[in-house]
Amino acid sequence: MCYPNKQGIKNAAMTPPRDYYEVLGVPRSASQDDIKKAFRRLARQYHPDVSKEPDAEERFKEINTAYEVLNDAEKRSLYDRYGHAGLSGRGTTGFGDFGMGGIEDIFEEFFGGFAGSTGRRSQRRGPRPGRDLSYQMTIEFEEAVFGVEKEIELSRQEVCPDCRGSGAAPGSTPMRCPECHGAGEVRTVRQTFLGSMISVNTCPRCQGRGEVVSSPCPTCRGSGKAHITRRLKVNVPPGVDQGTKIRIAGEGEPGELGGPNGNLYVVIDVRPHPFFKRRNDDILLDVSLNVAQAALGDTITVPTVDGDVELPIPAGTQTGESFRLRGKGFPRLRRDGTSAGRGDQWVIVQVAIPKNLTREQRKLFEELAKTLDTEIIPPPNKGFLDRIMDFLSGES
Repeated sequence: MCYPNKQGIKNAAMTPPRDYYEVLGVPRSASQDDIKKAFRRLARQYHPDVSKEPDAEERFKEINTAYEVLNDAEKRSLYDRYGHAGLSGRGTTGFGDFGMGGIEDIFEEFFGGFAGSTGRRSQRRGPRPGRDLSYQMTIEFEEAVFGVEKEIELSRQEVCPDCRGSGAAPGSTPMRCPECHGAGEVRTVRQTFLGSMISVNTCPRCQGRGEVVSSPCPTCRGSGKAHITRRLKVNVPPGVDQGTKIRIAGEGEPGELGGPNGNLYVVIDVRPHPFFKRRNDDILLDVSLNVAQAALGDTITVPTVDGDVELPIPAGTQTGESFRLRGKGFPRLRRDGTSAGRGDQWVIVQVAIPKNLTREQRKLFEELAKTLDTEIIPPPNKGFLDRIMDFLSGES
């Protein structure tokens, strides 16, 4: 490939521009990735601060102009259809006019935010929300069923009441930061193969506030924040479970530079009940019956979270059988915190076999044994333990 010398490029206005695909050394079917790779390679090679070629500056301008067109889908389509004439009046300035054009994204890729003196500036650090807080609350089993209002004591950082967040001692005011002159950001210059690059970062002295404190507040030591102990009321809705999180908006730590407060998340810990157990929205209760109650039937009194109820036990009840008390379980908690109906309570029967019989009881059992069938019957496919496990897993 033959290139004109420096003098020839100065007279380029007299000759038509070269084909842009030829400038970048790619075929007309090249993908956007191929075009970008070719541009990066040629930009490194012909940058005036790096290349010793006499025509490096003009070649660099030509390469950037070609990339600006071929990297833009609309401009490339016009160029493919009409050539250079299709781009007339579309504002392809080229690097010679120091427009950033297509090279700006290369700067971003190489330097992660560096830009030249006419490039974009990093924005000053803006408001940031405060930190979220977490509080673990232990409640009773019945309180999880019906809900409860509890008061908690919480220690958190808040805006200092003495300096009202300025960090300055009463009677004094913050002064403009001498490092950034109140801008909240500092500029540093870095020399790269593409020239001088300017980086804009948050001021390390004032942390982006633009002000520094010469006489710190004795309460917060200049931080603008102080640890305050507050008492808050928390409404626990009916039906909460172990690990349920209750969000209280705005009760976290204060934001920075005018940002909103964080949130408080109350995590529920339900204390185990002496005899009730929970399965989803249902309550489980094990009860023991003696042999006579199971064989002859009976009406027993069982506890529920709503109070004692009478439960008929039919004759011939076997160990592992369960009886449902509808609507005696947990409220079904919706996502919005409201409840829709209640689960059930399941009473699971265990027949208790006496270990120590009196003489009279033994005699009665012996008389009963004479009337019962002594044939050994094979056990069912599932034993007692299997049936209990099926019930607890919801399969029965």
